[in-house]
Amino acid sequence: MKVFCEKDVSMQRFKHLLLFMSVGWLVSACSSSDFSQLKALKEYFDQPDDTRNSKFTLLHFQKVSYFNSPWALAALPDGRLLVTEKAGAIKLFEPATQKILSVAGVPTVVDAGQGGLGDIVLHPDFQRNHLIYFSYVESSDQGTGAVVDRAELDLSQAQQPRLLHRQRIWTQQPKVRGHGHFSYRVLFDRDGKLWISSGERQQFSPAQDLQSHLGKIVRLNADGSVPSDNPLYAQGGTAAQLWSWGHRNPLGIAFDSQGQLWEVEMGPKGGDELNQIHKGRNYGYPLVSNGDHYSGIKIPRHSTRPEFQAPVVSWTPVISPSSLIIYQGKRIPQWTGKALIGGLSSESIIVVDLQQKPIKELERIEMGQRIRGLLQTPTGDLWVIEDGENAALLKLQ
Repeated sequence: MKVFCEKDVSMQRFKHLLLFMSVGWLVSACSSSDFSQLKALKEYFDQPDDTRNSKFTLLHFQKVSYFNSPWALAALPDGRLLVTEKAGAIKLFEPATQKILSVAGVPTVVDAGQGGLGDIVLHPDFQRNHLIYFSYVESSDQGTGAVVDRAELDLSQAQQPRLLHRQRIWTQQPKVRGHGHFSYRVLFDRDGKLWISSGERQQFSPAQDLQSHLGKIVRLNADGSVPSDNPLYAQGGTAAQLWSWGHRNPLGIAFDSQGQLWEVEMGPKGGDELNQIHKGRNYGYPLVSNGDHYSGIKIPRHSTRPEFQAPVVSWTPVISPSSLIIYQGKRIPQWTGKALIGGLSSESIIVVDLQQKPIKELERIEMGQRIRGLLQTPTGDLWVIEDGENAALLKLQ
């Protein structure tokens, strides 16, 4: 598939080059000053085939390495990356040497359907405590469910990184049959609170059940205890952990520079969503959606039930969002403060302007492969991970 795409891009460039050369010959016959334009065109077509077009600039993505069904990325302070692979491996990757080491001590995961080893993040005080948090799927007699553990990342042995002192932080309840819609994205805010996206596991109605984690955004302290300012704290139990509900498959969560939480989720047949997450709000699924069930059963639209929080943007045809970051880098100033969404079926990076009223898609970077994850490091580097077997790790140059 990669070879086909690269040949396809090359042929497209060749056709464009012939077109621009023809135009250039006509222009140069009228004015010699236009040779500078032809030079600029030549420089464009001299770019390698992994260059992508933005309306603002050319984007050159370097293929740095390959992984087997990767799911998430995290950056260590020294510039090395942690990469999770769905089957149950955490890889330590050194960009300078392209060396890959397997981290020991990773628990056994249930690798089936959409589940396996999922997200990975560093504790905000990682420099001191060396703690990482990661999500994965486990099973019991009742079925399968997502969990979040934390462990100390021991890097004292240069050739054998390992996890020590692993602890359970959160368990998705209830466990159900099936292998879909775990979601299990994990994120820390600037106050050190832990956020977890929990999908409705293709069970529909539990997204409205406040005694279930399914179809919710969860907010915890770093040790797994419940913050007293959560909206349903007084109810205790599962409800106390919830921040928002009525979600379907929330596969991306990210904070902007003002501390506002944003979320992207896969809709049913149509109606993928970007949501601005507010404390104690109900986002309506499955009572409302801008898509319909795959069975053909219609779902009332958000516009019919104003008591539910509507998405700020929805997509039909779908983009199949996999991940979300809020770009704060300097490489592309026009993207600063914008949402970047990884697209699976859309094989793209979708850029959304959060400052526009109404909020809208700004542009779409066609990547030619399913995009599983995005990471912006503290130094401003943008990393992209493709989806599936032998998936490329890309770095924006």
